[in-house]
Amino acid sequence: MVITIASGKGGTGKTTFAVNLAYSLALREQTREASDRRPVRLLDCDVEEPNDHLFVQPSFTEERTVSVPKPVWDPARCTACGKCAEACNYNAIAVVKGKVLIFNELCHSCGVCSYVCPEDALSEQATVIGTVQAAPAHEPFFFAHGMLNIGEALAPNVVRAVKAFIDPEAVNIIDASPGTACPVVEAVEGADAALLVTEPTPFGLNDLKLAVGLTLKLGVPTGIIVNRSDGRDTLIADYARDVGLPIAGRIPFKRKYAEVYSEGKILAEWFPELRANFLNIYDNLATARPPEPKADVFELAEGAPAPFAKGNAPAYKEVTVISGKGGTGKTTVVGSLAHLAEHKVLADNDVDAADLHLLLTPEVREGHDFAGGIKAEIDPARCTACGKCAEACHFKAIRRDGPAGDKADVTYRIEPLACEGCGLCPRVCPAGAIRSERNVTGRWYVSGTDYGPMAHARLGIAEENSGRLVTRVRNRAAQLADELKQEHILGDGPPGTGCPVIASVSGTDLVVIVTEPTVSGVHDMERVMQLAAHFGVPALVVINKADLNTRQAGRIDEIARAHGSRVIGRIPFDRAVNDALMAGQTVIEYGDGRAEQAIRAVWRELQQILAGDA
Repeated sequence: MVITIASGKGGTGKTTFAVNLAYSLALREQTREASDRRPVRLLDCDVEEPNDHLFVQPSFTEERTVSVPKPVWDPARCTACGKCAEACNYNAIAVVKGKVLIFNELCHSCGVCSYVCPEDALSEQATVIGTVQAAPAHEPFFFAHGMLNIGEALAPNVVRAVKAFIDPEAVNIIDASPGTACPVVEAVEGADAALLVTEPTPFGLNDLKLAVGLTLKLGVPTGIIVNRSDGRDTLIADYARDVGLPIAGRIPFKRKYAEVYSEGKILAEWFPELRANFLNIYDNLATARPPEPKADVFELAEGAPAPFAKGNAPAYKEVTVISGKGGTGKTTVVGSLAHLAEHKVLADNDVDAADLHLLLTPEVREGHDFAGGIKAEIDPARCTACGKCAEACHFKAIRRDGPAGDKADVTYRIEPLACEGCGLCPRVCPAGAIRSERNVTGRWYVSGTDYGPMAHARLGIAEENSGRLVTRVRNRAAQLADELKQEHILGDGPPGTGCPVIASVSGTDLVVIVTEPTVSGVHDMERVMQLAAHFGVPALVVINKADLNTRQAGRIDEIARAHGSRVIGRIPFDRAVNDALMAGQTVIEYGDGRAEQAIRAVWRELQQILAGDA
């Protein structure tokens, strides 16, 4: 059995559920007769920010590198014709003054550039993009995880390498990354069941809808787990009833659970009632496979809106707020800073699971389709079944179709969810059997809010090229800031270290990392700080729920200083934050409180830094 644990956003408790479910099942199996035991395997496929090992604490005895073919330029052969740059659908190649520049962080290793080069000046060379580690002897369950190298974008390749450890005789629990983009598709595809972990807030519901759209699009039976449950959860229960999905289980909201989690301990080991809860969820596993629900859309506002207000700033500075993991309060902080800052443009760069609109209630003024890559389709009437397209495809997206052994009826087909729109297969096909056209993978918008103009977008479920859509949002925000003479661009970035984060961070003036004092928060903050350093962008740190664990908060201080950074704010654990989210308001708008005062102090500190006074 393969169970994938996923979520529309990070921070919902996905890792907590996956680790504790594996632990509870494995302990029970140990009490059974040897002939009746089913082995348990936990596979962490959140390869941008793997956290399970922080709780499992395995001793790894196996390690494999994950490599992909990447282009290498031979200047002696190159004529600077530019065909490679024209063919690249990821903007990963440029020809400048007779030199070919390859941007490794954008390269998807598709092979198009080397194929079209008439002088064979580009060749493919195996490049390590990550590692997979395994602990077969770990007790009480087998554990493996993958880690994508900082600055790399091809997370699905590492996910596939982790999934190679699936044992058909075992209960395999896969911890997927948050969101709905290609790494999650790879983690969910082929599972027997998907359990989506959410929380009973408007943010949780918004992102749950995206995750449900993904799992049902893949045809995987789906159930919902409500974390931090108050026992009612009407927000989630009403949605689950409407779409025909069962709530497979609930995990109560208690501060003592959060405190134990912050130290990296397994909750089921410390709280027997939780172990019984996890076992009950598994024993009574409830999933369903209703039709894929319709996606929410942003509708254009009616009438002619008032023009955006203009400022007089000679230039703008761009501040991007990110987090190593989701659920640290990144969007909550951005929404509050939007309330406090004047003369700015807002950019929601989290295109996989955008949430900022829930706080700022935008009025949409522009809506545009976004075409990311191409959509290819094989015409079976023209296909000669030569197989050259399947051999050339670097993503294993072209599959043999037709009865085995009957060459007369064999053709090939393209699996849409595996295809990354590189455009190689139409070039390779000798029969001209592959049609291709630009593929609309999302929409981007310009909206008005009570706090200024906002550029934002929504990537389609299970679609590729989220990094390019992020770039489109940032470019439109920059255009608005220039036109309106605004002082700042305030960006809400995605979690993780992959393609969309790279697109959010590169070229920005300042990164603010929102983290929390837990073992996973500390681990992921350090990863994203390394990413900022990789792109030469200065980074500062804000600790959310800072009083939850003072020891871990101290570690954050130490790590920040070691990276030439510092902590500029500490937001206390305050139930008023959750109350504000439930009311659909920013923390500043909701009213006076400890968290509100701390966020005001963060903005004062940022103002001084941006003005060059600190």
